[in-house]
Amino acid sequence: MSGNAAAWRTLAVLTLAVILSMTTWFSATAILPQLTIHWSLSSGMQTWMTNGVQLGFVVGALSLSLVNLPDIAPLRLLMSAAAMAAALANLGLLIAPGPEWALTCRILTGIALAGVYPPALKLVATWFQRGRGLAMGTLIGGLTFGSAFPHLLRALSQGISWMAVVAGASGLTLIGAFLFLSKAREGPYPFSRAVFDPRQIGRVVRNRGVALTNLGYFGHMWELYAMWGWFLAFSAAAYGNGTLHAHQLSLMVFAIIAVGVLGCILGGVLADSIGRTATTALMMLVSGACALIIGVVFGGPLWLFLLVAGVWGIAVIGDSAQFSAMTTEVGDPDLIGTALTFQLGIGFALTMISLALVPMIADAIGWRWAFLILVPGPVLGAAAMLLLRKLPEAARIAHGLR
Repeated sequence: MSGNAAAWRTLAVLTLAVILSMTTWFSATAILPQLTIHWSLSSGMQTWMTNGVQLGFVVGALSLSLVNLPDIAPLRLLMSAAAMAAALANLGLLIAPGPEWALTCRILTGIALAGVYPPALKLVATWFQRGRGLAMGTLIGGLTFGSAFPHLLRALSQGISWMAVVAGASGLTLIGAFLFLSKAREGPYPFSRAVFDPRQIGRVVRNRGVALTNLGYFGHMWELYAMWGWFLAFSAAAYGNGTLHAHQLSLMVFAIIAVGVLGCILGGVLADSIGRTATTALMMLVSGACALIIGVVFGGPLWLFLLVAGVWGIAVIGDSAQFSAMTTEVGDPDLIGTALTFQLGIGFALTMISLALVPMIADAIGWRWAFLILVPGPVLGAAAMLLLRKLPEAARIAHGLR
């Protein structure tokens, strides 16, 4: 098998393994109504059953970056062990005596998944020098479909026991762990190894190219999960008064999030063709404009609403992989795993803030203009990318395409 064919085959296996492993995160959205009945969850606890995984991921990611584990441990062992831990933590929901224990299981699941996602990005980079943007875009595209899947599941799986969903998600994650262990190998472009030193995180923070890349990513993440997380409620407020039924709304939101797979691929192609800073700035400006315009078309003709929402679904995620790709190009070679894990940890921490703010804005002024709070994120992110484009460090991005 040629090197190029081996790289794409490895990417396909990694993408599948990551999707399978991350089902323990995404499936909670689909079973939340049943969990609410089972444990009589308050509205606050309902929110934490989803945000608990986010919190765990942040704790896990920052902890891994502080001890440099993604740059010390063999990636396949780290990812397979983390996936197995996520499966076991998720299975804990089946024996949890109450919501507090269940929340602990969700947090532990998030901590474990921090050992899956960031190392997978690093591993992909070892297989691709050229075409890295498209390769990482493909991996993030898989995660995008995984994020959309609970909405499809909710629309199609009426009557399925939540326990079966939990057991199934854990089983899929164990398959992902096996794939990591048996198939995940570093490619022909490995990064140098680091040694354990908690002070190494300082090198990541002080790297000017990585810092601006992080700023762009943080602006992107400020918008992404809040849009994904609240678009169903937003759509229900606009068209749930008889225009669309609940299952139709779920299918619509599934399509709007899932179309982001095309955005990830488009972003990868553009980034490898015209440069990553240009692509990410363009995507964020389009995405920010959609966050503004979606309020204008709120409750208007459905076709127009779907058009704006579809463009937003493409642009809001289309740049995501390119921040990771840039980090692998401008970061210190022996700390790429640490830099990626730190980037993702802080980025997901920001999502918890924006996820909390959107419904607060909706309560105050209504859903129509609730997404306006998201606009500053992509605007600041685009500014960071245009600034990075002017720096000497940008010459290392996308083989000089910046």
